[in-house]
Amino acid sequence: MQTDITDAEVALRAAIAGSLVVERAFGRDARRVPKHGDDFATEVDLRAEEAIREVLREHRPGDGVLGEELEPHDGDGWRTWLVDPLCGTRNFASMTGPFSVNVALREGEDVRVAALAEPLARRVLWTDGADAYERREGRTVHVRPSAASRIVEVNADGAADDIGPRLVSDVRVRSWMSPRVSASTLVLGWVAAGQRAAYVSDGDLRHSVHFAAGIALCRAAGCVIGDLSGGDVHTGDGLLIAADHETWRQLSNHVARHRVPI
Repeated sequence: MQTDITDAEVALRAAIAGSLVVERAFGRDARRVPKHGDDFATEVDLRAEEAIREVLREHRPGDGVLGEELEPHDGDGWRTWLVDPLCGTRNFASMTGPFSVNVALREGEDVRVAALAEPLARRVLWTDGADAYERREGRTVHVRPSAASRIVEVNADGAADDIGPRLVSDVRVRSWMSPRVSASTLVLGWVAAGQRAAYVSDGDLRHSVHFAAGIALCRAAGCVIGDLSGGDVHTGDGLLIAADHETWRQLSNHVARHRVPI
């Protein structure tokens, strides 16, 4: 057991371990594991999560682990690692992209330390809670958000998704920016790194293993983050992340026009 490395380094090592499993398996047929409805995991999801957990067992054996695919592990205290070993499984199984490997540390109700690996780019976007970085080929650089891409990612790949499809179908939104549906929370990392202008999703995403790493990364990078009503992100009323305040303001106005009154 090695406990003299930082939580951020543990997150990095865990995400890289999972990413290597995914990268090596990409482009090959992977056995599918049925879940609910037409949802599924693959054997690669399971192997990647096990690789991540192996790193966590070595460096933080007393912490809890909540993963998407394997049984939760109760820790000794208030620290829990949130693991999504392959976010974008359907993209991966289709031998396309994007997809990511997400690892985040929840301490109580707070998530600050996180790593989001992008296997196809062979890089990791990560945060120590104070700033946001990219590590690629052994080199680490700061990342910063930017709206220059003029691309807004929306969550619109599920039957229950409402606000994303409404925005995509709105000519006023498409005249303002170019919406995309990439179907992976990797895109939150792209917002943090200045490769996307914003992201929108409805639903209760609090402490989601899918979203925790990306939200922490965007917060550390300096993105504007909140719910769909302009409130705190932890209300459970969806998620809106923008590169800057002006993008946030305009996107919030578009969202408001499509909200269904309660």
